[in-house]
Amino acid sequence: MLLSKEYVGYLARELTKKLIAGEFIETEKVAATTEKVHAALLEELSLEDRINDEVRVILEAYADEMRNAGANYQEMFRKVKNELVRKYKAVL
Repeated sequence: MLLSKEYVGYLARELTKKLIAGEFIETEKVAATTEKVHAALLEELSLEDRINDEVRVILEAYADEMRNAGANYQEMFRKVKNELVRKYKAVL
């Protein structure tokens, strides 16, 4: 993840404050709302990490074939990652 968890927490607090101040949301439980926003942000921001992990698993399964064919790992990583991004309809 590109951002630290502490910074994501800060973003969640500030985003919740601005949503309340702008009257986009109403809540009596600001702390609970902030926690939900924090969890949603972490989930979304960790998506790329999960996709990268899945790409590594896929390429590990084909390591011998790639080595025999002389395939470039970085190029294959990028291609598989792009396919998974399309599959999950993710925006990175």
